[in-house]
Amino acid sequence: MKNLVIVESPTKARTISRFLGKDYDIKFSMGHIIDLPKSKLGIDIENNFAPQYEVIEDKKKLISELKAAAKKADTILLATDPDREGEAISANIKEILTDKVSKNKFKRIVFHEITEGAIKDALTHPREVDENLVGAQTARRILDRLVGYQLSPVLWKKVRRGLSAGRVQSVALRFLVEREREIEKFGKEPYFTIHAVLLGESEKRETERLPVEFALIAIKGEKIEVKKTLQLYDGDYTYAKTTIDTQEKANQIVNALQKQPFSVIDVSKRRIKRSPYPPFTTSTLQQQAAQRFGLPGKRTMSLAQKLYEEGYITYHRTDSVIISQVALTQIRTFVQKEYGNQYIPEAPRAYFTKQKNAQEAHEAIRPTQITRSTDHVKGELGDSYAKLYDLIWRRAVASQMSDALVESTTVYADTNDNNYRFKANGSVLLFDGFLKLTPQALEDARLPNFTNGESLSLVNTRADAHETTPPPRYNDASLIKTLEEKEIGRPSTYASIISTITDRGYVERVERKFLPTAVGIAVNDFLVKNFSTIDDIPFTAAMEDELDAIANGLKDWKSMMRDFYTPFEKTIVQVENAERVKIPVEETGEICPQCHKGNLVVRTGRFGKFFSCSTFPDCNFTKPFVEETNILCPKDGGKVIIKKTRKGRKFYGCSNYPNCDFAAWKLEDIKTSGTTDVKKRAAGVRIKATKKRNMAKGVVRKIPQK
Repeated sequence: MKNLVIVESPTKARTISRFLGKDYDIKFSMGHIIDLPKSKLGIDIENNFAPQYEVIEDKKKLISELKAAAKKADTILLATDPDREGEAISANIKEILTDKVSKNKFKRIVFHEITEGAIKDALTHPREVDENLVGAQTARRILDRLVGYQLSPVLWKKVRRGLSAGRVQSVALRFLVEREREIEKFGKEPYFTIHAVLLGESEKRETERLPVEFALIAIKGEKIEVKKTLQLYDGDYTYAKTTIDTQEKANQIVNALQKQPFSVIDVSKRRIKRSPYPPFTTSTLQQQAAQRFGLPGKRTMSLAQKLYEEGYITYHRTDSVIISQVALTQIRTFVQKEYGNQYIPEAPRAYFTKQKNAQEAHEAIRPTQITRSTDHVKGELGDSYAKLYDLIWRRAVASQMSDALVESTTVYADTNDNNYRFKANGSVLLFDGFLKLTPQALEDARLPNFTNGESLSLVNTRADAHETTPPPRYNDASLIKTLEEKEIGRPSTYASIISTITDRGYVERVERKFLPTAVGIAVNDFLVKNFSTIDDIPFTAAMEDELDAIANGLKDWKSMMRDFYTPFEKTIVQVENAERVKIPVEETGEICPQCHKGNLVVRTGRFGKFFSCSTFPDCNFTKPFVEETNILCPKDGGKVIIKKTRKGRKFYGCSNYPNCDFAAWKLEDIKTSGTTDVKKRAAGVRIKATKKRNMAKGVVRKIPQK
């Protein structure tokens, strides 16, 4: 019997071929083989929103090969990814191939890791293509197409040509714009904290006592810390300050403390257990990769895709935190052997997904073989893949290890007139438990053994000035976390959401944080004003619930589309009469060198910012936009400016290039490092960039490092 197995990628096909014999012919589709046309809407609205799929042009040869292989096969096993998109790809492959072979030949197999055991188990449990999952994916595709293709032309007319809108991306953009306005509106308030360095004077001490810094927490029995809560678009933001709001008040307190003896009034110790986090989901993996390595979600998912297809990790698109019983046993056995019995709890830890409608049939992201080392992955795939694998490996293994035990100590001290109360905190790690594997180890902050009533002498005092901090700008991790909390999109779509609004020029990354551009703000304001029901959290989250209901067979996708489209179509017509939005420009105060009439302004185009004459189109003068940093080049004293690589990544270079080739990835490297260190980093940046250019041109040569 000849079996044809069809997967998406050649890497996946190669990995599966290791486990299957000569009776299996393994082919790949390179993802989707049919899609909606790019040049038109491709949705027959009058015919129940029927999608008008077309064969992708560069897949025609591949489809011919699949048809030829299908004719020879007795059974055709559709082995695409175990999610809605994978189900839709299988359905499309089946539809294309059934003009040559019988439908009865097709079976669907599903596995969540590419290992011999998982593949062979899947072969024993074939099923039919799940039409409910296909319907949910079809509905999402049509929904996004209707919004994108019918809303984008409105933006062309009312904002600027070439713009586009998306159902989920527009809400993500709104998060960023609303946050920027919340930051601008935030009124910073000054406040002061008071610190006293105190030294114990107990005669019982056997060793030299070290001074300890205490913080003022109360004056005459009243706590000085006050908390304020602001209601933001995405939820509440709480910040703290003290009631000491002027330098004069702070100085008065510091002066009063000079005349006061101190004594310990209470020492409390308690043991705290710290439990490990659950293994990674798609969302938490992207968040941690962004925080630890500064990786955008798109890059994280690309690395994870390769790790999955090579058989190193389980399927990386999941919102479940469940680990299979077989994997639990492997992890516990490994921990016991490597670290000892004290590092495994009596019973395996069970985690439960908090997210509504999570796909609990899936597993969390974990290594397929716990004993496979990071060095092995590094040797096979390279350093970038090894770093992400190590993150996944440590999180999965640590999730089944014992709690860490910390002894926390709090010491309170009063001035003898009881007007001022101070506090010092300390902690000691008694047992590391799961922290043995985590990258962020808990550092001890051990306090001396203070006793109640012990006298303390004042070493020095100080008043530190602060300002209340506004809500922080979003970065990759916090935006993904918010999208998940508000149920905007699915875990597998977070990376594409962020890359879309970045690629469109609606936001830019500044020091790893998102800053909306003038174009992004204009697009957001127009959508909020005219499509408020669509461009909002409740609507977008409700649509995800609808799609989940379709996937679970509880709702028909065609009726869902009718419910959405009827009011949407009316709004599109009404917006035809809306006012045109002007994108604000930044004035420079410089006269145009070409017409000598208009002023130079900063505009934002498809490829970023540029200088233009304010009288455009009467005057067509333009020149590249150069963003300065007010830092001098450590190599030749020229101005350090912000530049971009071909892929859009920012770096810092000298304005005198090519006469000076200084470059650095991070601004802080220039500010804090000596010239020699900066030169070394700059050389590394140049060499890396040159290597990439040469590889693209087919040139292979060694570049000497200066």
